[in-house]
Amino acid sequence: MEAAQEALAAVPGGTAVLGALLGLVAGSFLNVVAHRLPRMLERRWRADCRELLGLGPPVGEEETGRYDLIAPPSHCPRCGHRLRAWENIPVLSYLLLWGRCRACGGSISPRYPLVELLTAALSAAVCWRLGLAWPTAAALLLTWGLLALALIDLEHQILPDELTYLLLWGGLLASLPGWFAPPEAAILGAAAGYLSLWSIYVLHRWVTGREGMGHGDFKLLAALGAWLGWQGLPAVILASSVLGALAGLLLMAAGRLRRGHPLPFGPFLAGAGWAVLLAGPDLGGLLPFG
Repeated sequence: MEAAQEALAAVPGGTAVLGALLGLVAGSFLNVVAHRLPRMLERRWRADCRELLGLGPPVGEEETGRYDLIAPPSHCPRCGHRLRAWENIPVLSYLLLWGRCRACGGSISPRYPLVELLTAALSAAVCWRLGLAWPTAAALLLTWGLLALALIDLEHQILPDELTYLLLWGGLLASLPGWFAPPEAAILGAAAGYLSLWSIYVLHRWVTGREGMGHGDFKLLAALGAWLGWQGLPAVILASSVLGALAGLLLMAAGRLRRGHPLPFGPFLAGAGWAVLLAGPDLGGLLPFG
């Protein structure tokens, strides 16, 4: 590790460049996760419903064929053209193909290179802020998990347990060496994170008779509490609430959001949690790094 640190130190911005390169690769995979995981869950839910109703197993290749994060291989959703290795290079392939499928000429969503570039930027910031160390690897995994959750919540308004639980247990394990919070603070942070939003949810439902947020938000804040410790939760809650309120007002003013229509809160929690993680002791001493 020391030799790698010295080598990167000799290159201006070497650690950030390494983070950006890792982020490009991770961003390509996050596109797969954000697209396929909700559909995997939907297939599972439909199969469970059929079993509960006694309708027998599903029929048809779209329901019975293997579908996960590995299979089928990356392909064009319009014509089914299987992407070759050179067609799957982050950002570069999109530019070389002029944003179109090589086989059918159909347009490729710009979301794919944008997610890859965003992941690269966030990963570079993590590596620049924390340097080349084991906590940096953990922070990168948290960054990628938060981004995947934000993308899924924006499109589908769900925060899959498969990701939030991974982040929760990852935060608790990261507390054992005390990378971001000691174990006591991490455990209290996980409990306080869940109970704080759960209490608001119960109070809102009792007053209005309607649900104000999803249960995934409780679990996501619990995961952030495990990473940041209970001391970091006030900043996360305050920042995410302010950002969410501002975004809601701007969307309503632009006619993109109707009053009473739900606005996903997960992306604001994820963004605030990531910012508090990187701010560390600069944010009022809420997050000791060591």
